[in-house]
Amino acid sequence: MDNFYLKSTSKTPYVHFEAKTGELELTGRSIPENAMDFYKPILEWLDNYLEQNSLSSTRLHIRLEYFNTSSSKCLLELFKRIEVLSRKKINVKVLWYYETADEDMKELGEDFKEIIEVPVELIAVE
Repeated sequence: MDNFYLKSTSKTPYVHFEAKTGELELTGRSIPENAMDFYKPILEWLDNYLEQNSLSSTRLHIRLEYFNTSSSKCLLELFKRIEVLSRKKINVKVLWYYETADEDMKELGEDFKEIIEVPVELIAVE
C-alpha cells in the first residue's frame, strides 16, 4: 500500500500517512472551503488502510492549530475509522498536540477524548 501525502496550504493541513509504519499525521490549519472534498481522499485512503493493515499499532498525530466546524465533522469520520482498527485488536493511539496557551484546542482534544473509543493523549507544546 502506498503512503498518503498532501502539502499544506493556508487553508489545509499537511497530511502524511505512512502505511508501513502506522504513523499518521495531520499538521497545520484545516479551514477548507469544502471540508468533505478535502477529506474524502484521506478517508478513502484510511478505508484501504483498514482493509490491508497488518501492523500491530497505529498512531495518529493531530497537530492542528485551528479547524472549522466542517473539518471537525471530518475529523470525527477519521476517528471512526481509527476506532475500527482498535476493534480489530490493533494498538491505536491518538496524540493531540496543542500549544500550552491555547485552551480552546486543549478543550477540543478533551472533547474528542470523551467521544471516541480509543486512547487520546493530550500533549502540550511550547
